[in-house]
Amino acid sequence: MRRWHTTGSLLLTLSLFVWAGMVFGISFLEAPLKFTAPQITVALGLGIGRIVFAALNKDELALATLALLSAFYLRVPAQVGAGLLILSSILLAQTFWLLPALDVRATAVLAGRTRPPSSLHLLYIVVEIIKLIFLLLMGSWAHNWSLNVARQRIAVPASRPHDAA
Repeated sequence: MRRWHTTGSLLLTLSLFVWAGMVFGISFLEAPLKFTAPQITVALGLGIGRIVFAALNKDELALATLALLSAFYLRVPAQVGAGLLILSSILLAQTFWLLPALDVRATAVLAGRTRPPSSLHLLYIVVEIIKLIFLLLMGSWAHNWSLNVARQRIAVPASRPHDAA
């Protein structure tokens, strides 16, 4: 059972920190930097952004699923479970509402139609900041919990059948 707990703990922690790294790398590095490159037009940047954020969202869904399955298997403490549910809610809201709404706006801009000003992009940035903070916090909590469980198991070794004689 120890090996499965170790594997589950590793998968949980890695999925959260890899997810955080992807959000940081794409949302806070790639997205703003691509518009500073020479010859990148707004249309080209939007086209690239739509592809990149669609791929990121699919990867986020896979990592969230891995984290939730690992947490369920491990029976993590309530605070870690609650944090994962909040993260999942944020991701689902982005997947089914915010990203499609931003995609409609980007498609309209690419088609040459002007759209009235909207705060959707600012909302997306704020949500990404909140999600990144939660990912780092949940990753830290999950890691610390896993270390505490491992320490307890080392302090109280499992009884061995040949020791009973």
